[in-house]
Parts: sequence; structure tokens; C-alpha cells
Amino acid sequence: MYIKQLLAIIFLNGIITAANAADYPTKPIRLLVAQTAGGNSDMVARAYAQRLGERFGQQIVVDNRGGGSGIVATELVVNAQPDGYTLLLSPTAHAINPSLHAKLPYDTQRDVKPISLLGIGYNILVVSQNHAARTVRDLISAAKARPGKVTYASSGTAGASHLTGELFRVMAGIDILHVAYKGAPASLTALVGGEIDFSFSSMASTLPLVRSGRLRALGVSSPVRWPSLPEIPTVSEAGVPGYESSSWQGLFGPAKIPLVLVNQLHRAVAEIAKLPDMHKRLSNEGLLPQGTSPQEFEKFIAVEIAKWAKVTKAAGITAR
Repeated sequence: MYIKQLLAIIFLNGIITAANAADYPTKPIRLLVAQTAGGNSDMVARAYAQRLGERFGQQIVVDNRGGGSGIVATELVVNAQPDGYTLLLSPTAHAINPSLHAKLPYDTQRDVKPISLLGIGYNILVVSQNHAARTVRDLISAAKARPGKVTYASSGTAGASHLTGELFRVMAGIDILHVAYKGAPASLTALVGGEIDFSFSSMASTLPLVRSGRLRALGVSSPVRWPSLPEIPTVSEAGVPGYESSSWQGLFGPAKIPLVLVNQLHRAVAEIAKLPDMHKRLSNEGLLPQGTSPQEFEKFIAVEIAKWAKVTKAAGITAR
């Protein structure tokens, strides 16, 4: 008798969930962004929010909650009702934080549900136009000839640009010196001025400087050559086999968000990612629209967490 009652409850809950999903959404959706206004995450959030709002007939309210490398926004979503009305847009730091912080207020893989990868971008390895290095191998040779003397810039300690450089250091087997700046503009200014030997910088911020001749591109961190830079080799083919480092933006929800809503959101994102204007809007910022399935995104997150854990351990990097 008990089993029959239990099965009836499960069946009834399934009907209710399906009915709710058919009506979803019936009110505005709050999209928490793990970055302050004006950043890359904010741009992606507003691009998708506009299209999702048009598709669902409901407003997608972008709520910027920068701070703590995305931990603040993520914790808010983890503790929100899992009804599909509170979502999270978070960048690469989402997968880096578990290896930097001994005690996060949530479990990244257990308490946050991956919905879809929204966009992915890569960095360019650049030197100043007056630098002696003409290739990635030249730069590696210079670093091996002067251990600890060749410098690279990042936009901040323990950030994605810093760890991209550390991944290069570990995989190339070289001893290089990290110099942190307050943001990407400051690091690029130092690089153009010849104060720093090299950096891994985003496509959007670096391409204008490369095309104007103020910086020289030696390689891209993507697995294949970048479409708009076919003459520039990947770092992998140019001297560090297997090297790949990306900067991405993803959509997440609370762990217990119903699967039917996860799939509904994913389908909407996947269709929006195929739109020509979305491709143009994101590619202008050095990103490629994605729209991967929840299962693919979950595997991607696991790989990213493992990769950055190895890098932070090898570099001895922890959050301050």
C-alpha cells in the first residue's frame, strides 16, 4: 500500500512539474552576473538576456553581483529557490575558485547545476613590437637562457590571465616572473611600453594593438588557429604541444532546478547562439557563441576544475 502511495505521489509531482514547465516562465527571471557592470560577463549576460526575454515573453533582469571572484553571486544562486527564476552567469573563475579557496560556501560541482556554455574565447600571446622574440620558441629559449628574468603581465593575481601564463610556464618547463597589474588596460600599456616581456591577453583588447603594429602576436591559446588570424599559429603548434587555455561564460542554476526547466533553458540558449547577430555581437568581443548541452557543459566544468587545480598547485597559488 505504501509503495503504491509513494508511486502516486511521484507520478503526481511529475505531472505538476511538467505543467509548470509548460507555463514557464510566468514572471521575470533574475540573472545574477558574477562580475561588475561593463565587464565581459556583463556583456554576454545582456546579449543573451535580450534574446531570452524576447523568446520567453518575460523580462530577464540582469543583476550584477561582482565580488569574491564570483563567489558572492554563486552563493546567492545556490541558496535561491530552484524554480528557474534565479539563474547565474559566471566566467572561468567558477572553475578556478575550488583550487584557490580551501573553504567555499558551496560545492561547485554538487550545489550548482550547469545549464549551458554561452561563449568561449581565447587569448593571444603577445610581445611588444621591439621585442627580440619572433616566435614562441624564441620566447621559450630566452626564458631558458635567463631563468627568472623574463617577465609576463596579468590583469591580477590568481585571475584567468595569471593562470594562463602559469599554465604556459609549467607546460613549457621555464622559469618566468609574473607581474600583476590592476586590470587588462594597465598590463597592455606596460607591454606596449616595453616594461614587460609578454602577456596572454584577450582577443578583444589585443587585436587592435596587433593590427596597428604596437604589439606582435606569437601565438593563440586556442586548439586551432583563430579565423581572423590565420597567419598566427596556436601556442600548441608553435612550441608547447597540447597547450590550450580559454576564457568562457556559462549559465547555471541551483542544484535542484527541475531537469525539464534545465532542458528548456538550454534549448533556448542553443537556438539563440546560432543567430547571426549573436555571433557578430560576441565575436566582436573575442568570443564564440556555444549553446552546449547541460551534460556536455558538466563534463567541461569537471575538466576545467581538474586542469586549474594542477596549475595552481604547481604554481603554489592560493587566494589572498
